[in-house]
Amino acid sequence: MLLPQSFYDRPTLQVARNLLGAVLCRKLGDKIIRCKISEIEAYVGFKDLASHASRGKTPRNAVMFGPPGYAYVYFTYGMHYMLNIVTERKNYPAAVLIRAVEPPPPSPPAPLPPERAEGNYSKKFYHSSLLLRGTQREEGWGGGGVRVNGPAKLTKFLQINKSLNNIPVFTKKHELWVEAGKKIPPAQIVRAKRVGVDYAGEYKNKLWRFYIKDSKFVSKK
Repeated sequence: MLLPQSFYDRPTLQVARNLLGAVLCRKLGDKIIRCKISEIEAYVGFKDLASHASRGKTPRNAVMFGPPGYAYVYFTYGMHYMLNIVTERKNYPAAVLIRAVEPPPPSPPAPLPPERAEGNYSKKFYHSSLLLRGTQREEGWGGGGVRVNGPAKLTKFLQINKSLNNIPVFTKKHELWVEAGKKIPPAQIVRAKRVGVDYAGEYKNKLWRFYIKDSKFVSKK
């Protein structure tokens, strides 16, 4: 089930917590990759010195001032894309940064073909090789070796770039959207400082990063 636009039209910290466990969906050709959101950061309003919006509206951050539920994708360090989702009311700059996701599980092995069913061919080897190839194709929850425990890693894995900037994630009209997932109990949610915002004065100490306690897919614990 798609999360509606109204889901994002709420206080940003609440949206951030509630997005843990939700499913980020990316359509690539005829394939849809679904990943569970495991870590997220909140950026709230004009006074948040860690936010792009703290110095006002610019062509780069204009999406943050728009309606809730839209993707805000920006390029940083000359090499990485970052995926955010706009929150709260229009003209109030707030968003959540998707920091990490859990990839889908590897595809199950295919049945042994008839021509290999007899003889000395190793059935175990055949199944294992298919599982490995499934993992390498990155089709799959926990995804066997796929590294998506960081905001740049997940955008690379899901091939997210500026072409997806300012598109609604509450509809399937485009190739990126968010679906409801399993609700994460409050006891399983960890609050922490945001990463890489030491320049933000008192706001560097805000516990506005949230992650799933037992997840292996978190950028920093």
